[in-house]
Amino acid sequence: MWQVVELEGGPAALSLVTGLSAVGMLMTTLLGGALADRVPQRRILLAVTTAQTVAVAVAAVLSLSGVLELWQLAVLALADGVVAGLYYPAYSALVPALVPDDELLAANGLEGVVRPVLAQAAGPAAAGFLVAAFSPGAALAVTALASLLAAACVAGLPRTPLRRDDTEKGAGVAALLGDVREGFAYMARTPWLLATLLYASVMVLVFIGPFEVLVPFALQDIGGGPRDHAWALAAFGIGGALGSVVVASLRLPRRYLTVMNLLWGLGCVPMVVFGFATELWPFFVASAVMGATFQAATVIWGTLLQRRVPPALLGRVSSLDFFMSLSLMPLSMALAGTVGEVIGLTTTFLVAGLVPPVLAVIAILVARLPADELAHPLDTAPPGAAVAAHVEESPVPATAWMEPEAGNAPAREGEPWPS
Repeated sequence: MWQVVELEGGPAALSLVTGLSAVGMLMTTLLGGALADRVPQRRILLAVTTAQTVAVAVAAVLSLSGVLELWQLAVLALADGVVAGLYYPAYSALVPALVPDDELLAANGLEGVVRPVLAQAAGPAAAGFLVAAFSPGAALAVTALASLLAAACVAGLPRTPLRRDDTEKGAGVAALLGDVREGFAYMARTPWLLATLLYASVMVLVFIGPFEVLVPFALQDIGGGPRDHAWALAAFGIGGALGSVVVASLRLPRRYLTVMNLLWGLGCVPMVVFGFATELWPFFVASAVMGATFQAATVIWGTLLQRRVPPALLGRVSSLDFFMSLSLMPLSMALAGTVGEVIGLTTTFLVAGLVPPVLAVIAILVARLPADELAHPLDTAPPGAAVAAHVEESPVPATAWMEPEAGNAPAREGEPWPS
């Protein structure tokens, strides 16, 4: 972000760079879901982290050499997005292969603490300090080193078998496309999944562009700089960690679909503060509240997918989650700078903060999510909860994962609309 500013790029240039990264992810995430159900997820994660290390290292070298240009940064952002699209489906499918079902909420909560603290708090804070003290190129170099360490951590993960019968997979491009179609078919016949993903995609269109693109310029308007933006991101991450701890310390809410969607919608409301604040501290408070609500909802969402989606489909459904959530991100990024210049930052932040809660209520009512969550409770330990963590030691064939569990069959398949 601050590398774009150093290259004398404005909101439109920043929109281009961040938008291309999102486009890259959209190009590969559906393929990533199909691969995550076919290829050991550990291999995919290792390939992704290695490629990201190379991309960031190239950007760092060009920046430190003083020859980096905006078009080069845009190309590298696109390349980074292409490989990043393969990461989320593989990661999401790997977690329940390592963790028992009754510990998934705690595991997702732990991930929800570690990721915001490192990626959204410590990482941006350190990057902001490096940019302020040295240069964006120095921050990129440290990021490349961190990515290399991440690849080493992935290499140390245990090997786990795919939870899918090899006879189901077939071979070739047609079979791969068939896998993607199967994922879409499951989404279309599963109302809670379809409604939530449609809501999330529209929410992203309204919210993510202003948050990613316009906040640094709003800070600049009141005299802030890279350090202050780093602190705002750090507050978002710290809030996310606290939200994750709270959710992971409790049982999954009985009204998990309603609570989750409302947390996402209401979590956008603090965006209004960015449009009116004349001091720095409201930015930090608003960011912390947003981080807490968003991450609390995300922990519930990750557990929900891992509990209600058949394991043999989890990679593809996770990729659809990623794809639908990001499908309008490039447009949001591209529009944010232009819209902010036309109607002003204050009005843009008002729209970004107040529209998502309305969309959340509409999604909950139209899809009748309260009836669905009561018909499929997840606030009790599922049958056979410990099996997932020990699948590699079990003689049960992979096809057994597709068998519906007693008393829980509707939650493992595409359900009709609840009455």
